[in-house]
Amino acid sequence: MKLKKLEAALKECKTFNFEDAENIEISGISFDSRTIKPNEIFVAIKGENFDGHRFINPAIKNGATAVVLEDVKNITKYAVPIIAVPNARKALSVLSAVFYNYPARKMRVIGVTGTDGKTTTATIIYNILKIAGYKVGLITSINAVIGNKTYETGFHTTTPDAVDMQKYLSEMLSAGTEYVVIEASSHGLAQHRVDMCEFDIAVITNITQEHLDYHKNIQEYKEAKAKLFQSLNTSFHKPNIPKISILNKDDNSFNLLKKIKSDIRYSYGFDPQADFSVENVQYSENGMKFRVKTPKNSFWIETNLLGKYNIYNILASIAVAYSQNIPIKDIQNGIEFLEKVKGRMEIIPHNAGDFKVIIDFAHTPNALQKALECANSIKTNNLIVVFGSAGLRDKYKRKAMGKIAGKLADRIFITAEDPRTESLEDIMNEIALGCEIAKRKEGIDFFKIPDRKKAITKAVISAQTGDVVITCGKAHEPSMCFGEKEYFWDEYEVVKSALKMKKS
Repeated sequence: MKLKKLEAALKECKTFNFEDAENIEISGISFDSRTIKPNEIFVAIKGENFDGHRFINPAIKNGATAVVLEDVKNITKYAVPIIAVPNARKALSVLSAVFYNYPARKMRVIGVTGTDGKTTTATIIYNILKIAGYKVGLITSINAVIGNKTYETGFHTTTPDAVDMQKYLSEMLSAGTEYVVIEASSHGLAQHRVDMCEFDIAVITNITQEHLDYHKNIQEYKEAKAKLFQSLNTSFHKPNIPKISILNKDDNSFNLLKKIKSDIRYSYGFDPQADFSVENVQYSENGMKFRVKTPKNSFWIETNLLGKYNIYNILASIAVAYSQNIPIKDIQNGIEFLEKVKGRMEIIPHNAGDFKVIIDFAHTPNALQKALECANSIKTNNLIVVFGSAGLRDKYKRKAMGKIAGKLADRIFITAEDPRTESLEDIMNEIALGCEIAKRKEGIDFFKIPDRKKAITKAVISAQTGDVVITCGKAHEPSMCFGEKEYFWDEYEVVKSALKMKKS
């Protein structure tokens, strides 16, 4: 693609060394000087830890044909064409969409945001649409599903960067995809990674405390989530396709988000005044059954998913399906035949004894509370939990999570969960303080075991008949970060290994 065409898509920019731009061919876009290829354009992004402007010269040395930047102080020392912009992250999103010829404008795009439940909700929506006969793409914190192919979406990320996002969308379009379901994190929204995804439907699960290391306060965090709904009014309006918002009437985000304009708005929740509500809920250790009331009718839902919070995820998904005129039978089948979502209250089958083992991604106070409440509902003896808290992330949640575990679990193993450059001992002590506030005693009720493998093994081996062991915080993630290095991690293999030891 010609450099001039890319530059023309940027509304606010200044160009330098642009005399031959009409003839310069760009073969790709990158913001990493280490992986850039010849004839690609380099976008210098100011991140939390690194400033891309420091790597402009290495990028040019490695083949960058042009550079997009914010800081024009030393611009004269660069011999390649330069595009100066107010916001490089925003420019990256626009350039990526232009380079891949605006793929999102040719499909219906559903965005799911919230603190907890995003992956499950996105997966349920995907499954319903697929059962209904549509070709559907899916991008979550676990992976990207394009046709019959599945791609890992990265370490510790929910929303891919703008370049990968547009690349995925382009591949989906080429595969004949009609609907795309995207899990949109607050980081992804704040950092403009999904700016050009041209959402048609915006869904909120809930908003609770999380990412206050990045967002200055809860209000800023809410405003980041609100960007998904605001985008309904600023993104490309596809012919005869309304912009739809799906809101949780029971959540504290409702009053904020209902003020944002959309063509159609639906609410869901246990509140009987919600457009989509429930009645006659029946819980069991194998799933749930309940009746859903919609604006037009009501029908029964059966699911293998566990926990009241998953009813919210299901209701949000039903509201999306209803807005797209999906038949009731397809909605029911799409939910009933979804056996599990990886790392979301996932019961691990085994023959090591009469107790249950669950792997869950819960890493926020709200998610941990919901996961432990759900696990308590299916135990007949003790609840044993293994969890930690990530380093260089929201520190305020550590004591809160310790208190929650102290109140809801019978035995607690505090361990590593990506400590990064923070002291693992300090992190565990902060969690332990919460346990102590809940009147739990170290060495009796809770234990600090830095090695996560040892912690999981001890938890599993200690399990007795009727117990539930739940490991929280890692689930699908393929690595563990110590210092600045990622080490291979597989929660499933560790759990399976512990179960083998228990059996023997």
